[in-house]
Amino acid sequence: MKKINVFEKLSLFRDYWDPKIVGELNEQYVKLAKFKGEFVWHTHENEDEMFFVLNGELIMEFRDHKTKLQENEFIVVPRGTEHRPVAKKEVAVMLIEPKSTINTGDKEGNMTLNNLDII
Repeated sequence: MKKINVFEKLSLFRDYWDPKIVGELNEQYVKLAKFKGEFVWHTHENEDEMFFVLNGELIMEFRDHKTKLQENEFIVVPRGTEHRPVAKKEVAVMLIEPKSTINTGDKEGNMTLNNLDII
């Protein structure tokens, strides 16, 4: 058991849309990521995802609405729900999701990451 300083870990990387694994529990990864710009529309058929905003502002777009998240707010995107994270300015996010989760879900492309770094 060791404590993790989230902001210390965030200072170790600069890349956007490249989550880093910082812990795991019950077959779930705890990840930190920085977002800026628009991600791809995608769906996770078998996994729910939790996005917790650490700093900045995140807009989670769904086909029929948008949800704006501020610091210290989170959203759980249920499996099977098409969504797209958008950040007009840099935002730091903690993700909690099953180990099997691929960042782009059903939309494999140039933003797909299959092997994440552990920091």
